[in-house]
Amino acid sequence: MTAGDAEVTVQPGNGGRVGGLRIGGVELLRQGERFGCFPMVPWCGRIRDGRFLDGAEVRQMPLNAPPHAIHGTVRDGAWRTARTSQDEAVLTCELAAPWPHSGLVTQIVALTEDALTLTMSVETYDSSFPAQIGWHPWFNRNLGGEDVTLGFDPAWQEERGDDHLPTGNRLDPKPGPWDDCFGMPGGVEATLTWPGQLELKVTSREEWVVVYDEQREAVCVEPQTGPPNGLNTLPRLVTPLEPLEARTTWSWRRL
Repeated sequence: MTAGDAEVTVQPGNGGRVGGLRIGGVELLRQGERFGCFPMVPWCGRIRDGRFLDGAEVRQMPLNAPPHAIHGTVRDGAWRTARTSQDEAVLTCELAAPWPHSGLVTQIVALTEDALTLTMSVETYDSSFPAQIGWHPWFNRNLGGEDVTLGFDPAWQEERGDDHLPTGNRLDPKPGPWDDCFGMPGGVEATLTWPGQLELKVTSREEWVVVYDEQREAVCVEPQTGPPNGLNTLPRLVTPLEPLEARTTWSWRRL
């Protein structure tokens, strides 16, 4: 997909992820099969011990990040391309085992000359179930100049336990590096600045963001509809009458 000097690569066969975002020929996303920007559905981050309460029943998900389950199921499968144009792609993915409920995930990837908007929904025509939506972008720490800086102003930071999950306590935000969840009640807004090169804003009307920058190559800013382990602590219900929807926009300008 192209718009102006922006180019986006979408990979339906690799978890419906955005595989690349190039601005003026410079790649902003870390490259590799596991990277780019992948959708997190039907949960975000870790579920403690892979278990969550679904009505009166305890469900067990595979422990793909032992002792926890992490980042949902749809990043591991192939999505269907429903529609494409020069600047928009619509992808769909059916929820399937090991997830215990049927449902349809739709992701719209829309590009303009100065922004990329990702919109995702989960709907069901069967039984209701708890779910989360989020995105996990890997922004390159360095674009060939100085390392990126991250600016954001969260209202609180979720205290992280030894198991990497929120304890339920809220703290004043602490200095990084982070692998932590933050609350932004007015909506997510974070600015990545590559000095002298590019400024990119990540925004979302959602109120939760995980920031992960404890590795050398990339910085992750992950808007999502709830905190890690949220299927247990802050579930959002998908029903036949009410899908779960979320959106994030990345907008940029040259410096």
